[in-house]
Amino acid sequence: MKIAAFLPKAYTKNVVSGNVTWKSPSNIALIKYWGKKEDQIPQNPSISFTLDACATTTKLSYKKQETTNTDFSFDLFFEGKQKDDFKPKINTFLQRIEQYLPFLKDYHFTIETSNSFPHSSGIASSASGMSALALCLLSLEKELNPAMTDEHFNQKASFLARLGSGSASRSIEGDLIVWGTHEDTVGSSDLFAIKYPYKVHEVFKNYHDTILLVDKGEKQVSSSVGHNLMHNHPFAAERFAQAHENLTKMQSVLADGDLKEFIAIVESEALTLHAMMMTSMPYFILMKPNTLEIINRIWKFRETSGSNVCFTLDAGANVHVLYPENEKDIVYPFIQNELIKFCQNEHHICDRIGFGAKKS
Repeated sequence: MKIAAFLPKAYTKNVVSGNVTWKSPSNIALIKYWGKKEDQIPQNPSISFTLDACATTTKLSYKKQETTNTDFSFDLFFEGKQKDDFKPKINTFLQRIEQYLPFLKDYHFTIETSNSFPHSSGIASSASGMSALALCLLSLEKELNPAMTDEHFNQKASFLARLGSGSASRSIEGDLIVWGTHEDTVGSSDLFAIKYPYKVHEVFKNYHDTILLVDKGEKQVSSSVGHNLMHNHPFAAERFAQAHENLTKMQSVLADGDLKEFIAIVESEALTLHAMMMTSMPYFILMKPNTLEIINRIWKFRETSGSNVCFTLDAGANVHVLYPENEKDIVYPFIQNELIKFCQNEHHICDRIGFGAKKS
């Protein structure tokens, strides 16, 4: 599919005012994307679990103005308080998507948003936040063009969300989502994410993700800066090829329920992500001593118990502890007894696979 597919035709309805609310989840990548081209295009494909508990709820109220603005007109409230320091990021997002939603300067918007997790928790809110806003804006477009199909709605929502935050493209649907062109995945695209199209073993359909908040502070290096450091990275080409290969390997793993190979791929991907950070120029380390302590304890517990618990990491110090539903009665007590003491103020979030954004 080409970008032109997301340029709208003439609208058939006139909408004066209204509001819409979407709750959109975060996601955790199993195969990581790190490095991007222009317009938020990924350098390699990724696959993620959509989460459930970690989500952003956004209410968009809109009122048509008598004359079209020369700039975007909106007020932004976060957790009930006006948040002008968030406005530049939203303004940049609106600039990127205006050609696909040409009505944006016709309305004044009030954006009211909140997270199910504390903003300072260290959980990235860009995926859930940008996808929720994209869904709200696209709902207005669907009012203007009621003939829009559900399939096109989901694809365009993912396409728009990607322009706000790459990983946001994976937060529209669930439960396993692929983003990025991959020759062995039918329908995959750099422009938007798709539901994983192949067989998935029952063991992966109700996975748990307990998120251990090791460091709730702001990262020393933003993800955007980190992605850009892949442009001249000495190992970039090998890394991009590895991600393609791992996504192909993951297909048989997901079909067969091969938990041992799942663990090997997922943990290798997490460590490779951080290896890219540590070998870029300038180089940086986002893991903390407690991150490594948790990883080592997971490895030891897995060896002594025979459990299939494993970890993954995002671009930060926090640890996502992944385990199947049928092991929760042994894994969660282990987390409580041995791991949460390494979290900041013992803060952790119990999450699990979710099934995408919901309109309310």
